[in-house]
Amino acid sequence: MRSQNMTSFIVMDIVKEAKKYKDCIHFEIGQPDLQPSSKVKDALHKAIDEDKFSYTESHGLYELREKIAKNYKDKYAVDVVPEQIFLTPGTSGAFLIAYALTLKNNAKLGLSDPSYPCYKNFARMLDIEPVFMPIGKEDNFELHVKNLKEHKIDAVQISSPSNPTGNIYESENLKEIIEYCDKEKIAFISDELYHGLTYEEDASSALEFSDNVFVINGFSKYYCVPGNRLGWIIVPKDKIKGAEKIAQNLFISAPTLSQYGALEAFDDEYLGKIKEEFKKRRDYLFSELSEIFDIDAKPDGAFYLWVNVSKYTNDSFAFAKELLDNIHIAVTPGIDFGVNKTHNYIRFAYTRDIPHMSEGIERLKKYLKLIK
Repeated sequence: MRSQNMTSFIVMDIVKEAKKYKDCIHFEIGQPDLQPSSKVKDALHKAIDEDKFSYTESHGLYELREKIAKNYKDKYAVDVVPEQIFLTPGTSGAFLIAYALTLKNNAKLGLSDPSYPCYKNFARMLDIEPVFMPIGKEDNFELHVKNLKEHKIDAVQISSPSNPTGNIYESENLKEIIEYCDKEKIAFISDELYHGLTYEEDASSALEFSDNVFVINGFSKYYCVPGNRLGWIIVPKDKIKGAEKIAQNLFISAPTLSQYGALEAFDDEYLGKIKEEFKKRRDYLFSELSEIFDIDAKPDGAFYLWVNVSKYTNDSFAFAKELLDNIHIAVTPGIDFGVNKTHNYIRFAYTRDIPHMSEGIERLKKYLKLIK
């Protein structure tokens, strides 16, 4: 196992350091501050009152998987059967199932650079080699078939909407990549955790273009229950038995109480308000930061801004530490997400309310005037 090659989250060091400052302004963590639907809380209380503390089957609660399958039918017009769905301890468990199902030791997993750090770390845990493919504003931070053709890979993973850039894969491009992967027998893994948090147009699911894909989602972002640690993976029908064996051995089953709470998570009226609030925050923060920094593109989804700070620094980590030490603003250094020009970027999360962010913007503007 190549765990010695794993990289730590620099942002977690920022989080620890930020706790020293009671007046800290938080832009660093991708954790929504909004509460889940009251229906979720009621369902959790009911499950506690009814002593729902035993394991579920390794797939997870059948009735919850039925609701997830219905959600795919309603939102994407795709047919998924509950047997294809596995509830997992966060999306982390889903990534491990996907990798263990599709990749052997020393296999190659294609990833964009920048991308979410856990992908490469989980790959290295399983003796899988991450292969990084640089992306940038010139291609809307999307991988394309041309990128895949340049590398010998056994699987590819994308995220849409993306962390850290907030971009959404254009439907035709997504279709072309999936068709290429089908043809070349490359496993296609789609992280769709931020679906629902899209502000101008909806994101396409990989399942709209093929049944032979692995789709991952969860309840931590759009549904606002990050601490319940509940995700899911949808696997092709011929992979169900293999996924079941992996789930049984990895974690037995996902947290039971979390599953009962999630039965009421698909509260569309309430979720519409969540989406509206994050859109307001995005519009506010994009407008304010555009006056200070270069932003390659207005994010279409998720709750992040990928901000070019090269006019002030060529060391995003040192700059993030400087902001924290001097004006108590916590941001995530771009180098957490790869090596492709990431020393020029920091990520701002708009996971706190506008008054909180406004205080941070005022501090930032004053400070940058002093150091310019």
